[in-house]
Amino acid sequence: GGDNYSNTTVTDHQIIGSPPCIRLLSPISHKLTFKMQHSALLCCFVAASLVGDAAVGAFSVKEAESGVPVIPTGDLKLFDPNESALLQGTNVLSERVSSGSKFTIAPSQTIVDRPPAGAAVRDAQHFLEHLDAHGELPLNFAKPNQPVTATVLGRTKLIDDDAPGDIEHVVLKLPKGFHYVEGQSLSLIPPGVDAKSGRKHKPRLYSIASTRYGDVLDGNTISLCVRRAEYVDPVTGEKDPAKQGVCSNFLCDVRAGDEVSVAGPVGKTMLLPKDSNTDIIMIATGTGIAPFRGFMHRLFMENTLARHMFGGRAWLVLGVPVTGGLLYKEEFDCMQRNAGADQLRIDYAISREMTAKTGGKMYVQNVIAENGREVFDRLDNGAVIYFCGLKGMMPGILDSLEEVAASQGIVWSEKLAELKKNHQWHVEVY
Repeated sequence: GGDNYSNTTVTDHQIIGSPPCIRLLSPISHKLTFKMQHSALLCCFVAASLVGDAAVGAFSVKEAESGVPVIPTGDLKLFDPNESALLQGTNVLSERVSSGSKFTIAPSQTIVDRPPAGAAVRDAQHFLEHLDAHGELPLNFAKPNQPVTATVLGRTKLIDDDAPGDIEHVVLKLPKGFHYVEGQSLSLIPPGVDAKSGRKHKPRLYSIASTRYGDVLDGNTISLCVRRAEYVDPVTGEKDPAKQGVCSNFLCDVRAGDEVSVAGPVGKTMLLPKDSNTDIIMIATGTGIAPFRGFMHRLFMENTLARHMFGGRAWLVLGVPVTGGLLYKEEFDCMQRNAGADQLRIDYAISREMTAKTGGKMYVQNVIAENGREVFDRLDNGAVIYFCGLKGMMPGILDSLEEVAASQGIVWSEKLAELKKNHQWHVEVY
């Protein structure tokens, strides 16, 4: 290329004309070697300008031994420089071809070294956007049999004292190079040994509650939403330490500076859609909010390309027992202020304080039932629906969806199969 001359050999075809009018005609039985300025231009233009009569069109590429298929003039099916090679960013094919070696790149408003006057400029996080940019995911930086050490940066209680149980937000600093994306999970191995087996504890999986940049936005932290697993004797009303959750109690008691053995990340399906214009529906109970907090921070809080490009609608349905148990409500309120009109809808199902239209307590399945037509309309238009929380949430949800489907003349089993086939249905329960 450039202004240098290069030798080009064409096999079994006749070439006529001179730049910029190079055309490939009928096959012949000899080889022709010629010199041509801008050989790269020749290759592009020949590929885009193949011509020939019916005999040429039927001529086999294999028989020609040239590796160049013969196609009608101007089809650009084999190679279109405007589409596949932007000619140094100019995208001006005809001008470059006609100018030949005299072509120069003209100043263009699309190639600038500073923002144009009046443009809004925003700082944007971008240094971890490559993690899933090419269809690959960060997986198993560390495996459970060879965990790495994370350090606790802090922990805070998420719910009021009048709410049942204890739910904590835990922030960990990860080793250098340990990265993840929204919707993945982290394995934690609690210290000590199992009292029954005498072996190290098995890893426990926790849904990640932060974006890839973490709550600190440095790309080296990860957040978890952890409920303390406790067993209360129904007779005595006392807690039984022997039956409490080993890992959850460990995490709910950690202090800044403590070390935690971690592995992962894992997870390939509970991810945001690749198409930034796709609607998402998120159904959560309790700590099942974790992956959706990560989703919503990415779409409505952080200054990333993902947030600025999101053109879909997000709908969150969160179920908790009492108002004091609402998780991350202040953050979600802020997200609703940040979101565009009709872009973020949040419905709470507070079971002990709200009444469903049926007269009973309000659970997430009641929210689905009362908004059934809109749920199905969004799904029919390509929305992706996610479920996260305790296993016990799913039977009631499935019953509600089946009832809504029946009211619309839809066979639910067939609709569910369709959603799964189209990757619109994602469930993560425990």
